[in-house]
Parts: sequence; structure tokens; C-alpha cells
Amino acid sequence: MTLLFAVALIFVGGCLAGGVTVSLLFRNSRRVRSFISKRTNEREAAAAAVQLRLAGGPHFVAVGGGTGLSSLLKGLKGYTRNIVALVTVTDEGGSSGRLVRDWGMLPPGDIRNCLVALSENDDQLRAFMNFRFGQGDLKGHSLGNLILLAATEQSGDFKNAVELVNSLLAIRGRVLPITTENVTLVAETNDGATLRGELAVAERGRDIRSIRLEPSGVKPVREAFSVLHHADLVILGPGSLFTSVIPNLLVEDFTAALRKSKRPVVYVANLMTQPGETSGMTQLNHIQWVAKALGRYPDVVVLNEDVIPEPLREKYRAQGAEPLSLGRQDEEFLISRSCQVFRASLLQIQESGVVRHHSARLAEALMRINRKLNGGYEL
Repeated sequence: MTLLFAVALIFVGGCLAGGVTVSLLFRNSRRVRSFISKRTNEREAAAAAVQLRLAGGPHFVAVGGGTGLSSLLKGLKGYTRNIVALVTVTDEGGSSGRLVRDWGMLPPGDIRNCLVALSENDDQLRAFMNFRFGQGDLKGHSLGNLILLAATEQSGDFKNAVELVNSLLAIRGRVLPITTENVTLVAETNDGATLRGELAVAERGRDIRSIRLEPSGVKPVREAFSVLHHADLVILGPGSLFTSVIPNLLVEDFTAALRKSKRPVVYVANLMTQPGETSGMTQLNHIQWVAKALGRYPDVVVLNEDVIPEPLREKYRAQGAEPLSLGRQDEEFLISRSCQVFRASLLQIQESGVVRHHSARLAEALMRINRKLNGGYEL
């Protein structure tokens, strides 16, 4: 029953019962006000209950970048507001790359996407923050990136700028760059070549022998240590292996603190290989690279159990991408390394024919893992 219809019933019912008198109108007016007040109080109480539930949710630290991280955050915010996203800062393409070169700021694109993902009204805000100018000097720039640029210029510090936008958007959680230092992703290939920059690494990731950040000795933001102390789960991925997930683990002081904290680490495995970056690699290869960067195997690896339809597989195959899966022998190998395998229905096929992790189902899977490892939380 709508509020307007309820009000009409009260008024008409009163009139039929005793005629339209001044006293009756006043009585009905009081009843209407009481009804509206009650409904308002009920809505406020329901909203407060939701906020209380979210405030008491588990503490998650999500580490990564790209669309994978923002998709994860979008799902997690339905269960808790105790989320901290630590985001890679090696992006050098598109609008972010131009701002890095022209203004010397850290790349804002992945940060922007995470802020939008954790906002209360992400659909409307996404359209606003992702609006791209179509002409002039601003052509190709997204509005959200420029807002972060303006906040950086105003505050004099990129992290402070991100914190300011965190506050302005009243997001469910917190977004931070993994470091405030300007860094470059550098890799050595099996044939002895040196790849400098995210774009070069993405083209030949499958040939990589070793990978690092320059300059060496990069320091994480100080908040990275405190959030690890409170974390129930530390989540790596999903996202591009060499350009979204691993760069964060190359910040050595952070990774050392993560190992020392003994917090459960969950790696959300990718659905597909990426042309150039991980072509020809198996799911186990991905996990082994994460283990190499982390210094140990994750406690849990989350895998999609859905089958990608063959027409879609053919489409991806034509682009040089293949579905990733884990065979029984590889799973036994992981178990022997104290790495559990958790399978769930995680596949989402978008209208454009792109495969992604289903945000809500991935978040639900992580909540189940958290309850299993830590206990004490109920859906």
C-alpha cells in the first residue's frame, strides 16, 4: 500500500463515518501525521539497522587494481563497511597516464573506480565520475580523475586527496594507494630483455623471469600496517596478474608485514588468461607467481566452477584468451602446500559478451570463507 493511498483511505473512511466536520478533519489530520511519522520512523530504524549490521561486519583488506578489484568491492559493501582497498599505482595508460606525465601525480584511474564501487549509489555516481570529455585539451579525461587531480593540487598530497574524496562520497569503506611514491614496473624476460612500464609488461608477461618496482625500497602508506593488524581476511585479486595483483606485493615492507601478521590470505583466481600478459599460463602458474611474490602460498584460492559457453570460449579464443581451470593433480599440489581450494558459482556474462566475476556471489563466497577461517559472523 502506498503512502498516498493509505492517507486517502484514512480521510475517506473518516468522512463516511460521521460527515465532514472541522473536528473530524483535525482528527484525521492528526492520524495522517501520526501515520507518516510512524512510516518515517520505521524507514529510519530500518536504515539504522542496516548501518549497524554493516558496521559490525568483518574487516577485509582488498589488494589489487583494475576492474577486478572494483567488482569485488561492489559485492563486499553489501556485507560490511569495514573494507580497506589498497590499490596499485603503476597504471600508465589512458587518462591516468596523461595525468602522471603532465602533472606528476600518481595514476588516479583505479582509485576512482574503487571509490565509485564503494559508494552508496554506485550506478549514478559511476556515470558522473566516469564521464569523459570529448573535445579540447580535456578530451579523453574522466571527470573523476580530474576531481582527484584537483584534490591533490589543493591538499598537496595524493593520499590526502584520496582520503578527502573518500569522505566527500561517504563510501562504505576506505580506499588508499599502496604507496605514495612514483614507481615503475620493471621485468626481466627469459631471453634477457628488460621490460619497463605496465604497458610493456602486459604485452610480454608470459615471458617474464623476474619482476620488481623501481626505485627499490618503496615504502607503503603507513595505514597499510594498521589495517593488516585488524584484518579478518586479506584478499588478493581478482585482476591482471602482473599489472594489478603482483605490483602491490612488490612493496616489500608491506609484504613482509603481511607475512608477519599471519592473517589469512585469499587469492581470487582469474577466469581467463589475458592476451600477451598471461597467454599460455595455467591456473597453477598464476598461483605460483602470487606465492613467489607473497613469500608463501595463499591460505585459500577461490575458483569459479561454472562452465563458460562454447560460443563465448570461441570468441575469447580468437582474441588469444583461454578459460582457466585447476586439475586434480594441481589441486593436490596446492593442498600439500597448505593451500585450500574453494569453488563457487562465480561467472557473470555481461550483455556485451564479456565474462566477469559476479560481485554478489563472490562476496558471499568470501563471507563463507571468513566464517570458516575465523568464525563469529553470520549472513
